[in-house]
Amino acid sequence: MNKELDFSIITPSYNYSQYIREMLDSVRDQEGVTFEHLIYDAVSTDGTIDIIREYDHVSLVVEKDKGMSDAINKGFKKAKGKWVMWLNADDRLELGALAEVKKFADSHFEADVIYGEWNFMDGGGNYQRTMRVFPFRRLMLIHHSCYIASTATFFRRSTILDHGHYLNIKFKCLMDGEYYSRLASEGKLFISFPKELASFRLHGDNISQRVLAPQNMDEMLDRQQQFAESRAIKRIYGVTLFESDHMNSVVDCCLFYYFKVMKLFVRVIYSVKRK
Repeated sequence: MNKELDFSIITPSYNYSQYIREMLDSVRDQEGVTFEHLIYDAVSTDGTIDIIREYDHVSLVVEKDKGMSDAINKGFKKAKGKWVMWLNADDRLELGALAEVKKFADSHFEADVIYGEWNFMDGGGNYQRTMRVFPFRRLMLIHHSCYIASTATFFRRSTILDHGHYLNIKFKCLMDGEYYSRLASEGKLFISFPKELASFRLHGDNISQRVLAPQNMDEMLDRQQQFAESRAIKRIYGVTLFESDHMNSVVDCCLFYYFKVMKLFVRVIYSVKRK
């Protein structure tokens, strides 16, 4: 019988040849743990596939999919690691991140989800700022913002994926926020890990960045999709006091600013504790 791997890393991929080598190097260079790296490429045409095939540690599947969430779910269903995460093709793990997570997870047997700190970097891979973490607050996640980075989040396979919890492929923008909200609403335990684990790249091709200032009809529709997904998360997992959607929108607005202030307050407290 094969020994269980420590980690499964899932990467959805499509036409990111300018970034993917950096991501691949960051996974290959992890030491002190056992892992598999499953990449699902949606038939890239820019040389991405040729780059991936240079790396012996990768298990590559090239086939059309129904979007990013569908590709990640394919990996989730094949994963053999005790802990599973998805790493975007344009992001990267910090050196030694997996060994740090394993050490932390081995002393937190109660955790279903472990999420760490991350860095923002620009398109060229240059450091911008670090995002610190604090203990999980479900309603803050739902009504203010998704303050957990998918690229620094790990799921226990035996209590999450083996129970059939996968991404909702209907979500195109906020699939991570919906997933975390659903898991938390079903009682899964999120534990914060105050360690920088990964870097998230900000560039013009990010879905979240494209919808900030829509330039055409397609981008405007993407932005409205994001608004609709955010509202759906609030209605299903958050506070809903009225039958009227208009009145619930007023409540949403109040809760957004309440949790915004609370988030700033909590961040200050935990920043002081770290010093």
